[in-house]
Amino acid sequence: MNLPSDNVRPFVIAGPCSAETEEQTLATARQLALKGCHNFRAGVWKPRTKPGGFEGCGEKALPWMAEVKKETGMLISTEVATPKHVELALQYGIDILWIGARTTANPFAMQALADSLRGVDIPVFVKNPVNPDLELWIGAMERLNQAGIQRLGAIHRGFSSYEQKIYRNAPMWQIPIELRRRIPDLPIICDPSHIGGRRELIAPLCQQAMDLGFDGLIVESHCDPDKAWSDAKQQVTPDVLDYILGILTIRDQKEQTEGITQLRRQIDTLDNQLMELLSQRMRVCREIGQYKKQHNMTVLQATRYNEILEKRGAQGSLMGMSPEFVAKVFENVHEESVRQQIEIINK
Repeated sequence: MNLPSDNVRPFVIAGPCSAETEEQTLATARQLALKGCHNFRAGVWKPRTKPGGFEGCGEKALPWMAEVKKETGMLISTEVATPKHVELALQYGIDILWIGARTTANPFAMQALADSLRGVDIPVFVKNPVNPDLELWIGAMERLNQAGIQRLGAIHRGFSSYEQKIYRNAPMWQIPIELRRRIPDLPIICDPSHIGGRRELIAPLCQQAMDLGFDGLIVESHCDPDKAWSDAKQQVTPDVLDYILGILTIRDQKEQTEGITQLRRQIDTLDNQLMELLSQRMRVCREIGQYKKQHNMTVLQATRYNEILEKRGAQGSLMGMSPEFVAKVFENVHEESVRQQIEIINK
């Protein structure tokens, strides 16, 4: 699926979190159309974490979406979670479907959707699952592809976490980056509204997505965000969205220039040196394993491990690296060291 964009603005799908009323849906769509938006989104069915909240207007909202398409010429899109949703969306002329994070996480639900879409030629975007599971995300798209859906794309909306943090959903950019590496031709668009959870974070998240080479954006935009019936804090007006898109810097994605080729050669040289050093470190760890075996010592020495993490974390900070990054590196190095020492002790 090739997403239309230009050198100034990326491919964008925009519209309110929910289609609340006919007036609100059409007012938002008209404002977005005047700003040059070509793809309108609105939630018709809204899966909520707990019962009792606004869960969408359902089929009643689909004629409003059809009117948006008729009046503005924009393509219209909504989320589907069941085969019945698919049937109704197709009946009312929805042009683009997306599948939400909760549905992506359920292989039974994904297979049911795939079966309901068999023989249908329509673009389908799949949001990442709630938890950071790349295989589950890819598996959901594979089910659709095996059912004949050729126009597939991914939506990165971040991952849920219990931790207190700046973002509503942790971006964990390394996961969509790995998805791009695994499936280079798959369009990936970013959902800054759900990642950020607050409207003031949308602009920087949009820019970060562009810097990372994402193909587009899906942004929640409402004619009166503060009065929205769902996710009010993460929606922006069409005017604000237009401003955000207008100040984005779209990077040149040309793969090779002489300057960057030379820098990548330096990276390759340094990576080779890192591998050599890691190999040497593991050799010393195996010698330590032999010593522990001879002296009947346990593999894990907690005091020594804590000392390494503290010392290297402080050293990393002085060298311009985050302590969290350094901790992750040495946690993985330590895990491999322990594995090799256990092998030696149990021989």
